Amino acid sequence: MTTDKADLLRTLHMPGSPVILPNVWDAASARAVWEADFPAVATGSAAVAHVLGYEDGEGTPVGEMMAAIARIVRVVDVPVTADIERGYGLKPAELVERLAATGAVGCNIEDSTAGALVDPGEQADFLAEMRAAAGQGLVINARVDTYIRGRTSREEAVERGRRYLEAGADCVYPIGLADEDEIGALVSELGAPVNILFRPGVPSLERLGELGVARISFGGGLHRAAHTYAQSLFAKVREGHSPY
Repeated sequence: MTTDKADLLRTLHMPGSPVILPNVWDAASARAVWEADFPAVATGSAAVAHVLGYEDGEGTPVGEMMAAIARIVRVVDVPVTADIERGYGLKPAELVERLAATGAVGCNIEDSTAGALVDPGEQADFLAEMRAAAGQGLVINARVDTYIRGRTSREEAVERGRRYLEAGADCVYPIGLADEDEIGALVSELGAPVNILFRPGVPSLERLGELGVARISFGGGLHRAAHTYAQSLFAKVREGHSPY
């Protein structure tokens, strides 16, 4: 792992002054984010999968996902953090090795697979092995999937988050959490960097900063918006109109 870029990415996770990561899906979108002066680039697994012709949920062959990440790293000069779902069945050390070969210095790791939550102890062990293999050359964003799996207990989310942080994670990502009061309470109880997914119904970017959030990402939302716009252009052409 490139420790300098990993250190830079890690320092961007500032509670109260969050790093904003508009998730990308290919080299062109990554370059556009970089040229817009964002300090880091993040991939979105669902978006990359759809661009490559696969479904989200580890439907993308690991070699194709890693190749896509490598192309993104190649065209930008800022740290890249990659959404690698739950690792595509690889052992932690091999996963770290494959990711390092792409040049990425950060990753998201989910704690559910095939629609079911992974035991938190098992997930903590997985994260600890990743940390041991990567040293400080990898910024680990540990996803907590309880909210998207219908379990809205803050206590459970905090317990999972704490275990993942103790195992070596740098940031906790309670995906699907949208309630302002719950976000503030979870951030306070964890006392560590927290990533919030920005989507309709979530507090504004400014408010998330006020709540102490350290990282804000967009998941597949931007790709869906871009794809919808592209569909509207194709429809205009089909109807005989200029798309410009």
